[in-house]
Amino acid sequence: MYDPKSMKADEFINHEEIMETIRYAEENKSNRERIDAILEKARERKGLSHRDASVLLACDLEDKNREIEQLAEQIKIDFYGNRIVMFAPLYLSNYCINGCVYCPYHRKNKTIVRKKLTQDEIRAEVIALQDMGHKRLAIEAGEDPQNNPIEYILESIRTIYSIKHKNGAIRRVNVNIAATTVENYRKLHEAGIGTYILFQETYNRKAYETLHPTGPKKDYDYHTTAMDRAMEGGIDDVGLGVLYGLDTYKYEFAGILMHAEHLEAVHGVGPHTISVPRLCAADDIDPDDFENGIDDDTFAKIVACLRIAVPYTGMIVSTRESQKSRERVLRLGISQISGGSRTSVGGYVVPETPEENSAQFDVSDTRTLDEVVNWLMRLGYIPSFCTACYRAGRTGDRFMKLVKSGQIANCCQPNALMTLKEYLEDYASEDTKKIGDELIRNEMERVTNPKVKETATKYLASIEQGERDFRF
Repeated sequence: MYDPKSMKADEFINHEEIMETIRYAEENKSNRERIDAILEKARERKGLSHRDASVLLACDLEDKNREIEQLAEQIKIDFYGNRIVMFAPLYLSNYCINGCVYCPYHRKNKTIVRKKLTQDEIRAEVIALQDMGHKRLAIEAGEDPQNNPIEYILESIRTIYSIKHKNGAIRRVNVNIAATTVENYRKLHEAGIGTYILFQETYNRKAYETLHPTGPKKDYDYHTTAMDRAMEGGIDDVGLGVLYGLDTYKYEFAGILMHAEHLEAVHGVGPHTISVPRLCAADDIDPDDFENGIDDDTFAKIVACLRIAVPYTGMIVSTRESQKSRERVLRLGISQISGGSRTSVGGYVVPETPEENSAQFDVSDTRTLDEVVNWLMRLGYIPSFCTACYRAGRTGDRFMKLVKSGQIANCCQPNALMTLKEYLEDYASEDTKKIGDELIRNEMERVTNPKVKETATKYLASIEQGERDFRF
């Protein structure tokens, strides 16, 4: 039976409930009265159940689909304003013992070049990222207990946090590694990580077991309950995601919302972030070999419906997506994007040639961080390098309470502007700095709290004089 409070994977991600949800959504996709009732509920800004959200996803009424987009846009503005948090992935190692058929890291792949960074190489990569202007990283590694043990991950985190280069510093390290034990999650928490991220890939058990024929990742139950162990180990912020294109998008959409409902029911706080990657080309992976790929319109609607269903949760889109695709979904709900990314091991210091490929996937948006920052500002967004909430202990339910009350804006808006100012002073091109300084002046006029405005103005002036790392 479906039970969001259960600790058993098949009960909080229940196949029969998902299939019934999909049937219910199909039956009501043209039911104007039902859709209006769901939209009215969504306007309360408290989220939707997986079943109600699935009806909106299935909706085939053109005028209601426009309403869905408009509501998603408004909810995005209400909770996240025009701020877009910037980050970059850092691939430590592509050694992996799993057999995942959609990932080039799979053990049987003999064409990909296997690499693992030493601590000195990590230091060089981090300095290269700092020289771009990055303050927030997501470290990635394949699952290989011999090459990538937890001790290696912990040592790498210590190395990253220790590096202070010119005005650069990595202030938050998020971690995307394989499902592990409560003890290891506790070690990650003690190492000071930000968000623990783990993609489910697919919530369909049958499809999951087919796609993961060998290796420790084939254990669906262990993988699906990883976030419960992470939270038991003290990690407040966890990030969910599925890889769209492996199974049907309607199944995955219902599944990820059920997972969010489970975390809320058991731990009192839902996911800090939800990522929306789509299957894309890689070393020996051809997306055309998979039959569940989704087009851009469907992808955009998924983002919009997720934003309505989980209004408080950050949403991430990576450089898997093109500039055009990212621009479309930014307004529908995305709050975090990567910029200037390399998905190869060691690719920031020395970009790889095609012959020495170690990348997990091909990057679609190949622009530099400065180009992405410039683009975002021209679109009216504030590129934010802020890590203040994590460093001030505003994580987990404490963060969510501030978001739900709207009070977070008193911190986020000035913090975003101050970290953008740091970027403009230290790393930006002349054109980007000109656009950014004007944007900051205009945005400061919109700060309504007099005390916050006065303090932020003083901090911005201090940044111009060479001081760094102010935060509310």
